[in-house]
Amino acid sequence: MRKKFSWISFAFMLFTFLYSTKIIAQTLNSEEIKIQLIKEWERSKSYTVEYLNTMPANKYSFKPVDSIRSFAQQMLHLAQVNVLLMSTATGQSPLSFANSDLEHFPTAQNKDSVMYYVMASYDFCSKAVKNLNINKWGEKVNVFGYEETRFAMLIKGIEHQAHHRGQTTIYIRLQGIKPPQERLF
Repeated sequence: MRKKFSWISFAFMLFTFLYSTKIIAQTLNSEEIKIQLIKEWERSKSYTVEYLNTMPANKYSFKPVDSIRSFAQQMLHLAQVNVLLMSTATGQSPLSFANSDLEHFPTAQNKDSVMYYVMASYDFCSKAVKNLNINKWGEKVNVFGYEETRFAMLIKGIEHQAHHRGQTTIYIRLQGIKPPQERLF
């Protein structure tokens, strides 16, 4: 004898399958997103340290072509804009070097100085995210003539530093050195 099709049984089986295979979306709350953003800044910092340590100290002034930044200038630009974007995103007072023309200061071009400024910028970014009130994420801020939410600026900060670190891959390769292995996770 055939059993009659039951929509309730089918729905239960479908729900059980979807739940067990994690197809049903889990929601993230704002605090979990904040924790992930901090984790991304910390991961990015350690990845950038690998880049800074991979390039020989005597090659920090290297430029693939004359019309672009040197390796040191790329990393100093990364550091300054890290601080500028995150101070805009969070309302935190920027570090003093953020408003200078750091990448053109001859005394800032050596490995020790570059390392100092880059590490200070990442520490600032992590701390700024930790201290940002989640309830302010939707507030609009102006940067470079554009109006964005504070949350959008948090994301743009991560994108900007990844962009400039990625540009320096070719600088390292042109020295005949293998760049650090990708660190997405």
